[in-house]
Amino acid sequence: MATYAEQIGAFEAKLASNVATMKSLMDAASEKGETLDAEAQDQFDEMQAENQSVEKHLSRLRDMEKLSVAKAADVTDATSTKAADAVRGPVATVKGPNLPKGTAFTRYAMALMAGKGNLMQSAEIAKRWDDTPQVETVLKAAVAAGTTTDTNWAKPLVEYSNMASEFAELLRPATILGRIDGLRRVPFNIKVPRQTGGASASWVGEGAPKPVSSLAFDSINLGHTKVAGIVVMTEELVRFSNPAAEDIVRRDLVETIGGLIDKDFVDPAKAAVSGVSPASITNGVTPVVATGTTADHLRADVKTLMSNFIAANMSLSGAVWIMTETQALAIAMLLNPLGQPEFPGLSINGGTAGTFFGIPVILSENIPAQQAVAGPPAIPAGSRIILAKASEILLADDGQVMLDAS
Repeated sequence: MATYAEQIGAFEAKLASNVATMKSLMDAASEKGETLDAEAQDQFDEMQAENQSVEKHLSRLRDMEKLSVAKAADVTDATSTKAADAVRGPVATVKGPNLPKGTAFTRYAMALMAGKGNLMQSAEIAKRWDDTPQVETVLKAAVAAGTTTDTNWAKPLVEYSNMASEFAELLRPATILGRIDGLRRVPFNIKVPRQTGGASASWVGEGAPKPVSSLAFDSINLGHTKVAGIVVMTEELVRFSNPAAEDIVRRDLVETIGGLIDKDFVDPAKAAVSGVSPASITNGVTPVVATGTTADHLRADVKTLMSNFIAANMSLSGAVWIMTETQALAIAMLLNPLGQPEFPGLSINGGTAGTFFGIPVILSENIPAQQAVAGPPAIPAGSRIILAKASEILLADDGQVMLDAS
């Protein structure tokens, strides 16, 4: 027997299909400048009557779903409370939604897709989620035009902003950017001064002229740009209102955006496109070519890389390594003649890998591989290892997320 959630999903789909057909009938008559003919009238009235019946049945199904959930919760609470009381006395229960971050925004996306972009249908579908009423509120608010005299008009905007911010908070830790601490945050479209040259000083003798030097500056402006992606969902997936389906949708939304952001953040081939996208942090950088594949070669290459930082008067404080999990695993498995790890600080754990030469490591499989380049100096193919200083990276981010469905 189908669950209440499955039955609700099926009837909601039936309701949405009928509404779409009724709309097409009315649109066809409107284009001709005529009223509905007899056949179209019968079809329209039949579907209208069927929709009224379906809506009443949906109301009953939702009531039964609430009762079944409440009953299950009561049985569980009674059992657990009785056992707890026997051990430590009465237990205070705090009720309230305990949903994973980004759930409301994910449900907003699912309702929008299940309704095929029709806000009225999407609002009806959103009624199934009692613990996220803001989803239905936002969808309903988008149907009617707002006015400056309506004191309640701003409320749905705030709720949508809260949902979008929650999704942005879920997205950021899934990206390289979101795992680097100490980035320099700046506003959009504001010129930020940057020092490109320093003053100089020298010893002088008594009565000798003192050298004069000056600082050199320029400015950087981070324009307002956006990342767009298309996520394809099956109709069956967006109908289901269970946590497993929501997790799939939430993960797809995050991975689609996060993958592009990560790649363009570190890809040396990613140059700035005016009004479209910024350059990567490695664009225009002269790389340190790997001298070999042994631990000694790696130490020599790291020394060269760190020396470049120091030569540019940049401290390694606040720096991070960025590399793939494959590269980090290969380094962590290097052993000395005694069978001990050459770099014991590396220990892969989720999106981080401990430290490498005392500097934190951030992992991402979205770092594009280095392609082999012929000619002097020859650059072999392989994974990139990037050393970045957080305080020298400017980040502008307004946390806005917009959805559309088709």
